[in-house]
Amino acid sequence: MTTKKAKRQKGSTKNGSSAGAAVNGSQEPQIVKTYRDQIIPTMMQEFKYKNIMQVPRISKIVLNIGLGEAKDNARSLEGALRDLTTIAGQKPVITRARKAIAGFKIREGMPVGVSVTLRGERMNYFLERLLSTALPRIRDFRGVPKSSFDGRGNYSMGIREQVIFPEIDYNQIDKIRGFQVTITTSANTDAEAARLLELLGMPFVRQQ
Repeated sequence: MTTKKAKRQKGSTKNGSSAGAAVNGSQEPQIVKTYRDQIIPTMMQEFKYKNIMQVPRISKIVLNIGLGEAKDNARSLEGALRDLTTIAGQKPVITRARKAIAGFKIREGMPVGVSVTLRGERMNYFLERLLSTALPRIRDFRGVPKSSFDGRGNYSMGIREQVIFPEIDYNQIDKIRGFQVTITTSANTDAEAARLLELLGMPFVRQQ
């Protein structure tokens, strides 16, 4: 978990006021304190690390919205940019098709989604809000699957509705849309990454 104070991103806007206000404040995220005071000693004991630098940490979090409908509806791109900016507290970038796909009527360079990469304090505050506020707001939530690691210590999960984040005003959105969250860690194995996320509060589905 990165603990150094991140530089303000040039792309931050007023649209991300809820997320951005926390970053601009002086209070350290609780998740950083938990990592430093509880997770580091716990993982050093469990995995027999010889050096504190061996303890896995979260290095970045990427949020991504795919927009297949953007080719027919330009306003969907504006809505996705607005939603992701509000959630992340940082302006996303538009992702474009690298090559034409005739079957999907996609031309090279056409907008196909929006994405934002969070590091430092913005990353910590987002993860804290995701775990403590957003996920518990999902109806009939029973946890996230533990099988969504990529074999290199990184975890991906899908969010079906952006409105689980309290900073999103339901009356101001153009439609319900989901997005992908990819958490990149410095762990060497999925087992170490899973334990890191579990100690941070990731609500994995319990094995029967």
